[in-house]
Amino acid sequence: MVKLYGGVRSRASIVHWYLEELGIPYEFIKLDMQAGEHLKPEYLAINPFGKVPAIVDGDFQLWESGASLLYLTDKYSKTPLSLEERAVFSQWVLFANATLAPGIFVEATREREMPRLLTPLNEIFSNQPFLLGNEFTVVDVAVGSILNYIPTILKLDLSPYPAVLNYIKQLSERPAFQRSIGGRA
Repeated sequence: MVKLYGGVRSRASIVHWYLEELGIPYEFIKLDMQAGEHLKPEYLAINPFGKVPAIVDGDFQLWESGASLLYLTDKYSKTPLSLEERAVFSQWVLFANATLAPGIFVEATREREMPRLLTPLNEIFSNQPFLLGNEFTVVDVAVGSILNYIPTILKLDLSPYPAVLNYIKQLSERPAFQRSIGGRA
């Protein structure tokens, strides 16, 4: 059984959402970050940086949300990926973590970056329901989780991007989303 280590309002919710989508057995181990449980030797043996999320799958340990998403896709997805498909999945997961998240969360550059990022995404979602076409995939978890923070946590106006707003709404209605990110305190 996969063990997911995370804290309240952490990026572990992204991996939590994907575990729910996959429908595989897992255990969510909530670390009390305020009490420093993420800095105890037992957890530092899993992630020496003391950050969450991390997963343990049997004897295998992995940290970083994007790496965890890709690992879970490779191991538990019902459809094996070709090398090219895996590269496209990696491209989008890396985009979510390295480009989209900083573009949205870094206040100093947000005004410049948001239109550069959301305009092409709006165009994609104007033509198809999900990032890669008609099928929901792990890349929708990676990108969708970041986009979901814009109206819920940052309270930014997304009215210039109606297709992005529709995409966020569509993802937030998924049962797995509701059992994970949608239920966060």
